[in-house]
Amino acid sequence: MIGREATRAASGGTQRQPGRIGWLLLSPLIAWAFAFVVAPAVIMLVYSFARRGTLGGVVLEFTLENYAGVLDPVYMQIVIRSIVYAAITTVLCLLMGYPVAYLIGRSEERLRNGLLMAVMVPFWTSFLIRTYAWVTILKSQGLLNSIAMQLQLITEPFEMLYTPGAVVLGLVYTFLPFMILPIYSSVEKLDGALVEAALDLGAGPVRAFSRVIVPLTAPGIAAGVLLVFVPSLGIYAVNDILGGGRVDMIGNIIENQFKGNARNWPFGAALGTTLLVSFALIYWFVNRRQRAVADGAGDRLLRGMP
Repeated sequence: MIGREATRAASGGTQRQPGRIGWLLLSPLIAWAFAFVVAPAVIMLVYSFARRGTLGGVVLEFTLENYAGVLDPVYMQIVIRSIVYAAITTVLCLLMGYPVAYLIGRSEERLRNGLLMAVMVPFWTSFLIRTYAWVTILKSQGLLNSIAMQLQLITEPFEMLYTPGAVVLGLVYTFLPFMILPIYSSVEKLDGALVEAALDLGAGPVRAFSRVIVPLTAPGIAAGVLLVFVPSLGIYAVNDILGGGRVDMIGNIIENQFKGNARNWPFGAALGTTLLVSFALIYWFVNRRQRAVADGAGDRLLRGMP
């Protein structure tokens, strides 16, 4: 308990519950969430137990066939592939994003603002335009192959576009800022006195980083992991553009059920509901894990390092 109190103090103190005025101010957000989050989720849940009509419509007759179809080996292979690609994307974003976020959080204010601006610059351009730019870079006659051939590093164009590597590269490029920003927020609020206390108690720089800094920035890491893993698992635009239809993920299958030739809305709803439940379980696990890690850091500081 004491460790938890120390951790909360290091990360900004206790949280206050909103009063009547607070709930009144939150009412537009609550209404928006109900209209655009809760209601669509309920409709999707209802459709997931319905039958597909003859011409692709929805017949509201209860059935579990859609969820049985989710367990089909063909779709399970795509689900596993999606999880693997999303996990690789998350790990790469964390490995690249944490040092950048730590550097930004520990920089002087003037330099910090410039670095934050550099992280935000990609958002000024359309997501689709930025993704299509990678096509011109990765294609056989693209920028990378042209430079490599001029430098005589390769003798013929290297196939990079429409491969799993191109998809993962596009996902990392798209979601890297979503890993940097929440970790930066945690690093900025990090109490430097706790790090100094760990060093005074005999911990070296590496041990202080792994036992104090990383656990105390766990909320930012958890938020970044969720903001990267969850959307990269369900996205379909990057796969369509950089995968060229060769690297399907679960988002592409769901898109095809609603917009493509399949026109099987109940099955697409079942896939979407399964994905939504998976997201909720992932959020619960990550949130519980980061709390345990942060509380452990507080307990170690109170007991005395190492």
